[in-house]
Amino acid sequence: MDLPKFNETFLPILEILSDGSIIKGRDLIRLVEEKFYSNLSQELLEEKTKSGDRLIENRIAWGKSYLKKGGLVHYPQRGYVQITDKGKSAKSENISLTDIQSNVITFFKPEDEARLNKNIKSDASPQDLIDSGFEQIEREVKNELLSKLKEVDPYAFEKIILILLNKMGYGDFIETAKSGDGGIDGIINEDQLGLEKIYIQAKRYSENKVRETDIRNFIGAMSGDTRKGIFVTTSGFDEKAKIKARDAHHTIILIDGAKLVDLMHKYNVGVQTKNYYEVKAIDNDFFDAEEI
Repeated sequence: MDLPKFNETFLPILEILSDGSIIKGRDLIRLVEEKFYSNLSQELLEEKTKSGDRLIENRIAWGKSYLKKGGLVHYPQRGYVQITDKGKSAKSENISLTDIQSNVITFFKPEDEARLNKNIKSDASPQDLIDSGFEQIEREVKNELLSKLKEVDPYAFEKIILILLNKMGYGDFIETAKSGDGGIDGIINEDQLGLEKIYIQAKRYSENKVRETDIRNFIGAMSGDTRKGIFVTTSGFDEKAKIKARDAHHTIILIDGAKLVDLMHKYNVGVQTKNYYEVKAIDNDFFDAEEI
């Protein structure tokens, strides 16, 4: 079971309000979630929007907003919600979700209808559309980043990996000699004193996957002062390589191309912020304040 789309919260909201009581907006969101969506997994209920709000609360709030614009609910006083006669009629006649969507559209001005109709038909709230846009940009940046990594000099790629691990909070790193390094491209300190070391192997492949022999050679090259290693590639690992790393006496972490660009994007390695977009929302604390 998935999280409800914003338009799928219309009927639950109207049912909570069906007795005509005046309910605080925040309480309405809580009551709708508790009655209709408490059976969802905790993982789903904790999903966040790009701005950090709980997604389930965000979608219920947008459902309330559209019902208000459609005349099915109104705000009798600051911060409170109540069903209207139109809303009661919609509920008592058991109008379908599609009918309620159409009903909301009819209460909009003609110039707003196309925009609202597009949002409703796509089952996407304005917040969903914003998040979807950001996700598309993020995917494109990561795809381009992976392409860049596959083109850089192999030695530059090794340096990039060490810079990334340093950005992730690991200690100072040591680049090994460019030849005759026995399969070790770098060594990082897990702690500031260098008591725990992690050996690094970085393979910049365009297409070929890392094989079991590559993992075996990496393990063989690790000296007796560490049992931890990270093997990074721009491609992927074949199944035998994954098994070899999993069954090794050493702790071997495998990072493929997709995981690598995720980490670089998260820790701002090889990317930079181009634009900031400010999205404002109503400050309910301001309007709920008694001194206003």
